[in-house]
Amino acid sequence: MNRRERVIQAIQHRGPADYTPYQIDFTEQAREKMVRFYGDPRFEESIGNHVVTAYYAGEQTQIKPGYFQDDFGVVWNKTGADKDIGVIDRILIPEPDVGLYRFPEVPEDMLRDRCAKTLSEAGDRFSVASIGFSLFERAWTLTGMENLLVYMLTEPAFVDGLLDQILDFNLKALDIFLAYDFDCVYFGDDWGQQRGLIMGPALWRRFIKPRLADMYGKVKKAGRFIAQHSCGDIREILPDVMAIGLDIYQTFQPEIYDLRETKERFGHRLTFWGGISTQRLLPFASPEEVIAKSIETIKTVGQGGGYIAGPTHAIPGDVPPENIDALIRLFQNQRNYL
Repeated sequence: MNRRERVIQAIQHRGPADYTPYQIDFTEQAREKMVRFYGDPRFEESIGNHVVTAYYAGEQTQIKPGYFQDDFGVVWNKTGADKDIGVIDRILIPEPDVGLYRFPEVPEDMLRDRCAKTLSEAGDRFSVASIGFSLFERAWTLTGMENLLVYMLTEPAFVDGLLDQILDFNLKALDIFLAYDFDCVYFGDDWGQQRGLIMGPALWRRFIKPRLADMYGKVKKAGRFIAQHSCGDIREILPDVMAIGLDIYQTFQPEIYDLRETKERFGHRLTFWGGISTQRLLPFASPEEVIAKSIETIKTVGQGGGYIAGPTHAIPGDVPPENIDALIRLFQNQRNYL
């Protein structure tokens, strides 16, 4: 069984035939740390990761040291601790008026080149096309998060208009992605905080769900799997995303979810991706504790399939390289540990 087949079998809840599929992604700081640890700038090629991704969230160009401007005109300040995402430098839509902003054209040539390159390098891996900052996040990068949340209550027509333009952009990007033979489309959009949804379930259902359903529907019509990334606690709307076609939920944070209870409640239908804590376990535990807790997680969530093992997020820079190495060794040698 190859890696792609292993992931598909997990999504279909047929149980891991030989071992649980896995994926480890890295922030740039963690990647640099592991290059030094292994003495190998190509160390990721030997991990055995099961997923390959063509990712688009707005290409960024450095405009001055530590500042990067994306395709949407947003400038990201990365001079602080967060070198991967950063914080927005200024608000592009300062008032609730969609006429203040013009969306860019979808970068078709770049996306087609990326799709072709990713698939040419996929080998036997499960292939994913990804749209990051897909709805809520794209909107707040333009308006500011606090403003957007207020506008949902005070200026709903503006929010509808803004989200419709984001949706239109994404549907055009999906037309390109779906012209290629990807197994899955992955949407990134953080809705949760440590306790509940940022905007609450009623506003999520009012503004996000119908547009998400449009995107999911296009992907399902093309016969592909759907993955959704959202950090935080989104348990209130897991039935909603399942109802409109979600196959894979990522990140599945153990600080938030009771893994066993959530697996029992939703695991017959939903595949979980993540589950190994980048918040508490990986930065602070010993390598032995990382292995022990990760074994427990794989046994709990991987029972009967429906699990892609991995950290709950791209590994951040505060994780000791010894812990990352321990996780890699466990994933690669599951038959010896489980």
